[in-house]
Amino acid sequence: MNNALRIAAATLLLGLPLLGSSAQSQVNPGNLKWGPAPPGLPRGAQAAVLAGNPDRPGQFTIRLRFPPGYAVPPHSHPAAEHVTIISGQVSFGMGPRVRPRRMATLVPGGFVNAPARMAHYASTRSGAIVQVTSQGPFAITYVNPADDPRRR
Repeated sequence: MNNALRIAAATLLLGLPLLGSSAQSQVNPGNLKWGPAPPGLPRGAQAAVLAGNPDRPGQFTIRLRFPPGYAVPPHSHPAAEHVTIISGQVSFGMGPRVRPRRMATLVPGGFVNAPARMAHYASTRSGAIVQVTSQGPFAITYVNPADDPRRR
């Protein structure tokens, strides 16, 4: 084994114990503490924080629980958003206006990558739980300001 390969292998092996030590918590789905979703989302959704703090700078991961018939109008965020479907079905679309025929219906395990400032929208007929990882502080800007629930 050459020196560069030895150094790379040693670095990998020394770093392995650190992988498990950075977790803030371990939690099973039944033990999540659900509360109101961030105020920028339409009423009816609930949120559970898994890691980080959506109100502060830095990475966070939350789960959002959407009731049946829930929809989020076209909006964007200042940071990229990674969304994984945990349960139910959610239809997602990209762009500044809702186009039902262009929406993709995703099932558990489905994934969405919404780049920073990319307008997107979502809806669920049956209800769903999604997991969102992004950079805080959480912010949402609606394409149509009249859609913003904070203005009501």
